[in-house]
Amino acid sequence: MHRHAHFLRLEEASQQDWQLIAGEFRRHAEHLPDRVIQHLQLLAGEHGGFPVDRYTHSLQTATRALRDGRDDEYVCCALLHDIGDTLGAYNHAEIAAAILRPFVSAENLWMVQHHSICQAYYFYQQLGLDRNSREQFREHPHFKRTVEFCTLYDNPSFDPHAETFPIAEFEPMLRRLFAAPRNASYLSAPSG
Repeated sequence: MHRHAHFLRLEEASQQDWQLIAGEFRRHAEHLPDRVIQHLQLLAGEHGGFPVDRYTHSLQTATRALRDGRDDEYVCCALLHDIGDTLGAYNHAEIAAAILRPFVSAENLWMVQHHSICQAYYFYQQLGLDRNSREQFREHPHFKRTVEFCTLYDNPSFDPHAETFPIAEFEPMLRRLFAAPRNASYLSAPSG
């Protein structure tokens, strides 16, 4: 059983209350990788009409990146790029980016956040949409990286017969990634 503070408004919280809350926060944060994996597994069985379910697609995308020698952070981004599908039917990439934001580099964050518009190149014309809509970002420094991600890893990862590593293969790197936030608002107080 966890202890908890008894204030009714944040402005009433004492330093002791905040020390207690900080301890609980640390315990909660330690289990973030478990919650992320559980959420990713919600994609299992959800095909949305695709040849493989969204979980298999995520695992395949990460498998391809790992096999290609990408670093752990990149592989984790490949694994989690579609994790927002369960809650964000219209903005899944932004949800994935929000989850990853405190833990990844600016280039990997941009890649995840914009992969859906870059991936659209492969199918928008089938829906009567402009497949070149990604061109609006061509001058961005991370555009080529994102197009490469879609071309090499995201686009070809719908094959029911492709090599697909299990989640256990990626779990250690996910735990390392989520253990070391870089850009969290709670890491430091603003100066001034």
